[in-house]
Amino acid sequence: MSRLRVAVTEHDHVRGPAQAPVTLVEYGDFQCPFCGQAYWVLESLEQRFRRDLRFVFRHFPMPEIHPYALVAAKTAEDAAAEGRFWDMHGLLFRNQEHLAPPWLVRYGQQLDLDLDELSATLETERYDDRIRSDFMGGVRSGVNGTPCLFINGQRFNGPVDFQPLATVIETMIDEARRTAAAHR
Repeated sequence: MSRLRVAVTEHDHVRGPAQAPVTLVEYGDFQCPFCGQAYWVLESLEQRFRRDLRFVFRHFPMPEIHPYALVAAKTAEDAAAEGRFWDMHGLLFRNQEHLAPPWLVRYGQQLDLDLDELSATLETERYDDRIRSDFMGGVRSGVNGTPCLFINGQRFNGPVDFQPLATVIETMIDEARRTAAAHR
């Protein structure tokens, strides 16, 4: 079973409590239809396990298959620079059929981003190192497609459906609580 080779740091895009007993890392591609389906499952899991789950998104664009994956990732990074990564993350996944640059600029308008900065981002390599770093961390961790999930450092190889993921997360939460109780 593959393990996550790159630890979660303050440089990651993280949502949820820092001390959550479960950390779920997704390597994703904004144009991947399977990531689009996973988006809704992961949103539901975040709602269900709000206090016990930390969610991390890492870029794994595959532009040879998804021609707008890289510009979408750049757009998300541009939004992150203005504190709006998760808002853009949601917009991109909810609008996967519209990821060409004119649409990305519209999403920037919706989020009231600096459009000059966004336009410059789309035309330059401003965030390419950041995106490449995520991608290479995924490669080192055995990622070869998206979505690829790691739960507490272990690759999840089951279906990206609510119930199988919820079962694993619940088991890990219970284990963490038993361990904490044993150390009191």
